[in-house]
Amino acid sequence: MPPRKRPRPNETAMKMVGALVAAARISKGMTQRAFAEALHMDVETIASIEQGRRLLMPNVAEKMDRTLGLPDLLTVVANKMPEVDMVPAWAEEYMEREAEALALSWYDTLTVPGLLQTENYARAVLGCRVPFVGTEKIELQTAHRIQRQKILTRPVPPTLSFIVWEPALRDRIGGDEVYEEQLRHLRACADLPTVSLQVLPLGVTAHAGLNGPFTLLETPEFQHLAYSETQRGSFLVRDPNEVSILTQKYAMLRSQALNFAETRDLLGQLLGES
Repeated sequence: MPPRKRPRPNETAMKMVGALVAAARISKGMTQRAFAEALHMDVETIASIEQGRRLLMPNVAEKMDRTLGLPDLLTVVANKMPEVDMVPAWAEEYMEREAEALALSWYDTLTVPGLLQTENYARAVLGCRVPFVGTEKIELQTAHRIQRQKILTRPVPPTLSFIVWEPALRDRIGGDEVYEEQLRHLRACADLPTVSLQVLPLGVTAHAGLNGPFTLLETPEFQHLAYSETQRGSFLVRDPNEVSILTQKYAMLRSQALNFAETRDLLGQLLGES
């Protein structure tokens, strides 16, 4: 019999953390269902965390600590967790939700949204990260990002809305050839029946996106969530009030951005076609 494959350290840590969550929950006399309801989460998600199949993300750990009356115990543990190979711990659940979403609304400011990136552009963007992680890891990350784009060609694709701040379309990340390829790809994506693309232009006197990029999504269970990234982490937002605020911001941004025809005209201008 071949020797049993030794788990990666992060897999072992996930199981240990999951056991800690389960022990803390049981000590408070709470069932998984009661715990999930208190956290506004799915029972399946709680079960996956406790079984070590899903990472305990820092924002979830904070909620668990508050619910269980713990002195930041799970928060400290979650923040010490190593990252999964290609997907940061804080983004793992979002990636799962994105893959099955019924609808996505994405506002981005400094780069083209990941679901609309060409392979060359994605590689160039990932290569800009500091510290540099090496060519091999960049190639793996690029492949993962392109793999996510399969949702665009699902038999029943999600409804997709993108608002991109104009500077993201003017930086020539990767050089002129990569830049031109990316602009042409954006224009092709804008022609897909389930995609709407708008550019928030430079020079406006006010707009609703000054606090940075974010994504709204609707799950197959018709749950509305939001996702927001920072320099060193991110948040999957479940609270209905917070999601509502971001939804209002997105609606305002759509009214402040160029319409579809104006966006196509701008892409043409950037390509030197007019």
